Amino acid sequence: MLADDDMDDTEMFCEALAEIDEDILCHCAENGSEALKILDSLDENPGVIFLDLNMPIMNGWECLKELKSNQRYKDIPVIMISTSSHKNDMDNAASSGAVCYFVKPNNFKDLINVLKIITSNLGNIKEAIAELHSSGLQHIFTCEESNL
Repeated sequence: MLADDDMDDTEMFCEALAEIDEDILCHCAENGSEALKILDSLDENPGVIFLDLNMPIMNGWECLKELKSNQRYKDIPVIMISTSSHKNDMDNAASSGAVCYFVKPNNFKDLINVLKIITSNLGNIKEAIAELHSSGLQHIFTCEESNL
């Protein structure tokens, strides 16, 4: 699942997923409130949720708080995404329960590489994070071991 109000970023994200595997189903929401409604309508939880920090109506921080306090959703790995690379945001993501903080790449190839690693390790997000760190893409990722 992806919650991001930037349609260009959402389109690039979906295109990258389609390049990896056309059978990957990605539910997209424009804000955190819409993401929660979509989650409520699904029979099965997604393998991972990507949340943009800055969205209208309900931002990523508020949505993350709701997800982590909800018994049904608290164990879904959440990756916070943003154009910001501020250390404070990265630290807040880790302390709020996100497994990673991902700075949106402006390089389509980097996005494909990151998503390929994550989608191929959905059952073991810890393995995906280890692979990301060894892939040379760690400059766009920061992860909190205790949240994995």
